[in-house]
Amino acid sequence: MTKTRYMQIADKLSDAIKNGELPPGTKLPTHRAFAEKFGIALGTATRVYRELEHRGIIVGEAGRGTFVRDQGLSMTHGLLQTSPDGLVDLVFNMPGETADAELLRSGLRRLATSGDLQAMMRYQPHAGRRHERRIIAERLGANHGPIDPDHLLITSGGQHGLAIAILGLFQRGDAIAVDALTYPGFKSAASLQGINLVPVQSVAGVMDPDALEAACRLNRLRAVYLMPTVQNPLGSVMDAGTRRRIVELAQTYDLTILEDAAYAFLEPDPPPSFLTLAPARTLHIGGFSKNLATGLRLGYLITPEKHLDALSGIIRATTWNTPALIVDLVTNWIDDGTLDRMEQSRREDGAARQKICREVFADLPIAAHPNAGFAWLPLAKGARSSAIISTLKDQGLSVSGAEPFATTTAVPQAIRLAFGGVPKTDLKAVLDIVRDAVVASL
Repeated sequence: MTKTRYMQIADKLSDAIKNGELPPGTKLPTHRAFAEKFGIALGTATRVYRELEHRGIIVGEAGRGTFVRDQGLSMTHGLLQTSPDGLVDLVFNMPGETADAELLRSGLRRLATSGDLQAMMRYQPHAGRRHERRIIAERLGANHGPIDPDHLLITSGGQHGLAIAILGLFQRGDAIAVDALTYPGFKSAASLQGINLVPVQSVAGVMDPDALEAACRLNRLRAVYLMPTVQNPLGSVMDAGTRRRIVELAQTYDLTILEDAAYAFLEPDPPPSFLTLAPARTLHIGGFSKNLATGLRLGYLITPEKHLDALSGIIRATTWNTPALIVDLVTNWIDDGTLDRMEQSRREDGAARQKICREVFADLPIAAHPNAGFAWLPLAKGARSSAIISTLKDQGLSVSGAEPFATTTAVPQAIRLAFGGVPKTDLKAVLDIVRDAVVASL
């Protein structure tokens, strides 16, 4: 069957983009200019552009024009988020809106007219400039109490903070207690240093203090790693009583507490953090990827004074200093209230997505925080996640099983859905496909 004229032209442009003849960021002609170039009607040119947008090859920016997309990046809004192999990506949680680009544009304009631009071209202090550390510390102090800026190290993202903690404080063969299901990035960082992860049972997604104490008696634990406020992947929030009990165990067994706050901003009324309850033995690690943008690799690590030199040394060894431009952007967004507005927007967006998710899976068990852009779907006895993942791949969806998150030898049968970057207009249809595949496996 002969393809229509607009599809032939769309295929031709698609090949040129994939072959690198039109590199990412190339601005395409207006619809009218494109029509004149190819000798086609304006309406046909519009259909070509619409087809390329549908394929995820180009992206339009209001007031600026149409540009070639970087095919190595997943999309966020306006089109289905896709992985490089063309699948709708429900593996990586990438919140964001097209309007976020204007936030960056305005921030860069402000930066370009600042009076201290030359300083951005020079080496920075390893832990960050003190006035920027103070801005971040004061902002976090609203939830955690007063924080000494000298105890706050600026990192190149939360993952960098976790790696700094692992490399700076632990040695090969050390043991750290973790949830039976935990953040894969921490598993990766621990593996680099040859750390043994000891899984601890949980109740409703919250680490069981009695199980932790049993692990302390059986193992020579050096630390416990936790995401107490909006745990990944289960979305649970640890209650205040459990936190205090874990602090008591940390004191009894001399454990360092590694507190990961990557998603903590999603919980509007959290219990006291471990940083608040046990500042002398807690490393509190967070970042600005989930509340601002995943591409802005900026984070922080708050540490007791006794670890400052060791951790600063790891920053020096791994990155020398954090990116000055990004630090300046983010600290100004803290100062002018942009970060507060963005976090509120992320909470509202997550709540809207969770509503859709819970409606689709109303008759199936899911675990999720009410404001999160991800959910955990345990499977019924006898169902295999691998079969469901394969079925969904054939239908154009990429999802994750439990393997990346599991620290136990026996891996539970479950599906993890990350839908923060799928347009809400498409989300129900996407989740319906997942639900049908899950139900068919029962």
